[in-house]
Amino acid sequence: MPHKVEIFYSFRSPYCYLLTDRLTSLARDFEVAAIIRPVYPIAIRDAEFFRRVDPLYRPYHLKDSARLAEFLNIPYRRPVPDPIVQDLASGEIATEQPYIRHITRMAQAAADIGAGVAYSAAVMALLWNGATDNWHQGSHLADACGEAGLDFAALDRRAAREAAGLDAEIDGNQQAQRAAGHWGVPLMVFDGEPFYGQDRFDMLCWRLSRHGLSKSN
Repeated sequence: MPHKVEIFYSFRSPYCYLLTDRLTSLARDFEVAAIIRPVYPIAIRDAEFFRRVDPLYRPYHLKDSARLAEFLNIPYRRPVPDPIVQDLASGEIATEQPYIRHITRMAQAAADIGAGVAYSAAVMALLWNGATDNWHQGSHLADACGEAGLDFAALDRRAAREAAGLDAEIDGNQQAQRAAGHWGVPLMVFDGEPFYGQDRFDMLCWRLSRHGLSKSN
């Protein structure tokens, strides 16, 4: 059975977006399968999170993610619209969440057919690279999936038709994420060892090399 790296991944996280190009290199550089395990953002899992967190959390997060994108030379802008419906002044999370739930369910549907990384790369670029306003309208999602070789219509239909079942899978991912040793994203897990944050990618690669999984060995 091939070795695998599981990646617990949220579509509202700029750090997941800024890691994604490196995730696509795993199968090229190492004898591992990169498995995306979609989770809902912390704001969906815990609607009170932004009311409890220190007020410095969000300003620093915004500055740091923009700085990291500049450092990595990756096109970057916060999505328009935000995939979560939230009052940023109060931190209140809307009960209805049509954007994040649909794209995350589609991600799980893609992961179920082994296309999680391809879907994540296509959709995250659409949301975060700054080239597209109103990413949720028209054919933007369909075009992004099509360019990645994915059957958008099939993923879209399954996300709508099997929402409850896909949410159960996503809930299982969220439980597995905590069982692996952390609650945040991106969380990469190899052989039971968690690596939290995009800045732990090089350490993950080091660990894979220590296991003799580098294709350059």
